[in-house]
Amino acid sequence: MINGILFRQRTGIPWRDLPTRFGKWKTCHDRHRRWAADGTWENVLRAVQTDADAKERIDWSMVGIDSTTCRAHQHAAGARRRPPRIPRKRIPPAQHRPDEALGRSRGGLTTKIHLAGDGGCRPLAVLITPGQWGDAPQLIPVLERVRVPRPGGGHPRTRPDHLSGDKAYSSRCNRRYLRRRQIKHTIPEPRNQRANRQHRGSRGGRPTGFDKTLYKRRNEVERTINALKGFRAVATRFDKRAYIFQGTVTVAAIRLWLRS
Repeated sequence: MINGILFRQRTGIPWRDLPTRFGKWKTCHDRHRRWAADGTWENVLRAVQTDADAKERIDWSMVGIDSTTCRAHQHAAGARRRPPRIPRKRIPPAQHRPDEALGRSRGGLTTKIHLAGDGGCRPLAVLITPGQWGDAPQLIPVLERVRVPRPGGGHPRTRPDHLSGDKAYSSRCNRRYLRRRQIKHTIPEPRNQRANRQHRGSRGGRPTGFDKTLYKRRNEVERTINALKGFRAVATRFDKRAYIFQGTVTVAAIRLWLRS
């Protein structure tokens, strides 16, 4: 059954077209939907990250944040606007979204994946939103999802040593949040923000620090996105429900951790 879920996630074929050697396609689909709803895939991802952190295989020295847009298939549209009525015996979706993380742009229906990846090109946290949403407002929600439990107990690891991102994440709110959490960051300042700060004079604050050498490591998160979109069920969204697609992306992240 798990092999059937991984096969569909890698190839992106419809659930009904699963080979018979994996059993009934509906069993694989229902189990994937259930584990995406109750947070089982999230728990598996954290368990894998905990094991990697115990062996000091997580590169906390530089964590990158970025986003990518995935084209939504026509079968991904048409979900009911209201959340479905869940019987008592069933578990309600843990990450239900009223908008189903679908946005319409010039290219059609799209979904955006926001992620934070470590220096080893592996996802630490994943968040999906509609395709037209901006990147800067999602920096704080993505970092709040970084939680790597410790094997011996205690508070989980939630703070990287350094954070890198492109100019889309440059905002006063984000920089204030990173300073409050004492997270060093390398985020370039756009030209219009720099001109506005200089126009305000002393009220605009001090210039933002920027290290070009450290900024070269931003390709690590881009390589993480390329590896994540190597799975066809992630590169193109076929799932109607947002929480099911969130589970599909989480399964891809688990496979990247296990592969490394």
